[in-house]
Parts: sequence; C-alpha cells; structure tokens
Amino acid sequence: MSRRKFIAGNWKMNNTNEEAIKLVSDLLEKVKNVTDKDIIVAPTFTTLSDVNKVLKSTNIKLAAQNMYFASSGAFTGQISTDMLKSVGCEYVILGHSECRTIFLETDELINKKVKAAIEAGLKPILCIGETLEEREKGITNDIVNNQTKKGYDGLSEEMAKNVILAYEPVWAIGTGKTATPQDADTVHKTIRQTLESIYSKNFAENTIIIYGGSMNENNADDLLNMPNIDGGLIGGAALVAEKFARIINYIAK
Repeated sequence: MSRRKFIAGNWKMNNTNEEAIKLVSDLLEKVKNVTDKDIIVAPTFTTLSDVNKVLKSTNIKLAAQNMYFASSGAFTGQISTDMLKSVGCEYVILGHSECRTIFLETDELINKKVKAAIEAGLKPILCIGETLEEREKGITNDIVNNQTKKGYDGLSEEMAKNVILAYEPVWAIGTGKTATPQDADTVHKTIRQTLESIYSKNFAENTIIIYGGSMNENNADDLLNMPNIDGGLIGGAALVAEKFARIINYIAK
C-alpha cells in the first residue's frame, strides 16, 4: 500500500507575525517544487492570517493548532471552525499531548472537536500517545488503542477518512528522545490494526498515520522509511526552514 507522505510543522507558541512571515517565506523557497508530499504548517492563531497570504496558491497548506467544538457563543479565548476557515486553514491539530497534559483536555472533548472539524470541512490531525509512566508499565498499546477508539467514536467511515492520525509518545515530545524507528513502526502497525477492527482492512491501510516524537533532520530518513510511518508532526525542527526542508526532502530508501 502506497500512502502519500504527510509532513506537518507545529510551531507551538513561537513566532511573532514578522518572524512567521519570514519563516514560511524561507521555507517556501526551499520546497516550492515538492509535489509528491503534503506539506502543512501550523502557526499560532495570531499569525494565521498573515501566513495564509504568503501561502495562497502554493504547495504548503495551513493548519491551526487547536479549536473549540461550538460554532460561536460565550467561550472566551476559544476559536471556531468558521474562524479558522476564514483565514485559510484546511487542517487542525486536535488532542495534542500538551493539550491533554497541560490543559487537561479529555478524550470526550477531543472527540467533539474532531466531529465539529469534519462537519465544518476541516481535516483533523488527531494526536494520540502514551506517557513515560505508561510506557514503562508496558501499556502503550492499551493507551493508544483506547485513545484511537475514543477519538473516532461516532464517526462513520466516510467521515473518518478525513482524519490524519499522529502518534506522539509524550515522553519524546521536546525531550530530544525518540522511539527507535522499529518501535515507532510497531506502534503505528498496532494503531492500524485498531482502525481495521473499527472499520475495515481497506480503511486501515489507507489511513495516514504520522509520527510526532521529536522527529528532526537527523532521524527523519530512518523514521520516514518505515512501512507504517506516513510522515511526521514536527515541533522544534519546523521552526528552522533549513531543518524542516531537510525533513520534507528526506532520502527515500
């Protein structure tokens, strides 16, 4: 099964408008001719509009880092799907480990967001992954399978086709640690088997599952050449155009 590679850069809480414009302009110069992969950047809310102006009609697509499931209302500090679409977003990251662990987002809340995103025409990048404590207990598979099932709860197969899954072991986020390519691929395969149990073998084989555990310009080749790893959700390395471009232009083996 040949799935198209999907490389996304999550800028997190970094970059002013001026810095964001420079970063995405520099990146565009380095990857503007790439046509065999999907390239996505997820800036902060405050820079989305300006970044969108740079990216219009290019091969780089825009994502938001989060959203709320309600379309409008008294939800101070929250962002709706219509607001994201109005500034050019096609994707939205949901269930990121930092949202789960720092801001205590639950599986149920994340599932509501996934449904709202799809219904609004946005494609969710749904993040799942275990903590170091859970990994040491040997329950990685239980955690990721449970988060997968809860994330897809209530989605028809047609709706679920819009979801990109991101496996991001929490212990490897921003720590410089990473699972071995073989270990990461094994978890991706397990997730694929869970999707098959929910939907079908064909669905599972066609679902894009990307890796989000400190992928960088040095380990990207090994990770991206594993059979079940379809791309990356990149953090720190996405903040440097040269490094992110190197990941995008990884050497296929």
